[in-house]
Amino acid sequence: MENEHNITTSMPRINEPAPDFETRTTHGIKKLEDYKGKWLVLFSRPADFTPVCTTEFIAFAKRHADFQALNCDLLGLSIDSYYSHVAWIRNIKEKFDVEIPFPIIEDLSMKVARAYGMIHPGAADTSAVRATFIIDPEGILRAMVYYPMSNGRSI
Repeated sequence: MENEHNITTSMPRINEPAPDFETRTTHGIKKLEDYKGKWLVLFSRPADFTPVCTTEFIAFAKRHADFQALNCDLLGLSIDSYYSHVAWIRNIKEKFDVEIPFPIIEDLSMKVARAYGMIHPGAADTSAVRATFIIDPEGILRAMVYYPMSNGRSI
């Protein structure tokens, strides 16, 4: 589909293979296949250093062990640089004394955001909508929820 900003996006489908990716993260290069055998919660947010995104990341970090106990990894995404992510993670540690234990995808090219349908008409060209994708241990997309950029999600 093509929106008014001429950004081509595709929409993934439930019960089909999740869109593949190989991308730079705060924990090195990650591929979808790295998560084979585990559940994966892939979640996007509009930008680093915003209040809603910060509270969500703190909540995900505090529940990380609970996700791990369910054989589930977390993977964040925003259309910010690796360096912005690292600075933001350090800021969260300094201000809130919370470590972010999961990787964050650098997606300046919007390649992953486009593959997962995160760029929506009416959204800024440089922001992914807030979305959550549940991918099963075989790489099949089992659930997806899209939120307005102004809303946070309940972890």
